Amino acid sequence: MYKIAVIPGDGTGPEVTAEAVKVLKAAGEKFGFKFELTEFDFGGERYKRTGETLPDSAVEELRKFDAILLGAIGHPDVAPGILEKGILLKARFGLDQYINLRPVRLYPGVETPLKDKGPEDIDFTVVRENTGDLYTGVGGFSMKGTPNEVAVQSAVYNRFQVDRCLRYAFEYAGKYGKKTRGKGEKNTLALCGKTNVLTYIYDLWERAFHEMGKAEYPDIEREYYHVDATCMWMVKNPEWFDVIVTGNMFGDIITDLGAIVQGGMGIAAGGNINPQGVSMFEPIGGSAPKYTGKGVINPLAAICAGQMMLETLGEEGAAVKIEDAVKFVTANKLESLQAGKMGYSTSEIGDLVAEKLCD
Repeated sequence: MYKIAVIPGDGTGPEVTAEAVKVLKAAGEKFGFKFELTEFDFGGERYKRTGETLPDSAVEELRKFDAILLGAIGHPDVAPGILEKGILLKARFGLDQYINLRPVRLYPGVETPLKDKGPEDIDFTVVRENTGDLYTGVGGFSMKGTPNEVAVQSAVYNRFQVDRCLRYAFEYAGKYGKKTRGKGEKNTLALCGKTNVLTYIYDLWERAFHEMGKAEYPDIEREYYHVDATCMWMVKNPEWFDVIVTGNMFGDIITDLGAIVQGGMGIAAGGNINPQGVSMFEPIGGSAPKYTGKGVINPLAAICAGQMMLETLGEEGAAVKIEDAVKFVTANKLESLQAGKMGYSTSEIGDLVAEKLCD
């Protein structure tokens, strides 16, 4: 029995979350586990009613769950940044979800903007440090509103943060790298940084990366790429990558590039991971309020978020079956990933995945 907190959120979030839950329940029935689901109404509507985002008491309550499934956060009547900082970032920092995990995989039948690239070429994972860097809020204004206004926002890391992220990335590369999955000759971990300009932050990252790799993970090949080169090669030669580890800001940017490389936000899922605590899983796309209630939004990213949740909880057999079912649907059923152009409704897509899962 897994205790799961469900935060459907805003816009189309409740619709895609319902399909993810549908598929999770089907997987549980097939593989012999169950869920105790508790729903929370954090999001734009609650904020409009109460002025509350994510109270401290809620963070403590969320610690009691095995995992969190999130639909989407973002409301057209709420200024940008309020919900994102007050709910998403507060949850990540409060629950110490120090890893953002983003598989970048092109599924069969999904179009990529990259010419002549297929599923065999686009299959890598980004491990993004999730609680440090420019997102810590260190900084401020001086003389705000004057012609001499100064704004400062500092990127901050300590060795503890860097080491624990790198250790997770090395372990992940050893367990899920291409060689392990029979798709390459070696398991490789690449550090994405900017050592030629950010000579303090990424000097720390690079030294820690090589020290840990040599001492603890000699079987994993290490590579280094500047972030600008990473962006170019993700477009030109995505097949070069296996697992990439990077800091919070660079990870934020290259994972969005990864999403479009794998076919768009409609198929991209991510996890905010605390390996020793509670992790939160979500589709990468936004709340898409213009499609709310129409039953046309693509739920596959939310379903894949549920698949990642099961993998992290240790239900790897069920996770593999869900991913295989999604691949079958993208290859054989969908006309497009775009809302209203899939050839099926939101709930029908969930039905297709659940039915294939149970075959």
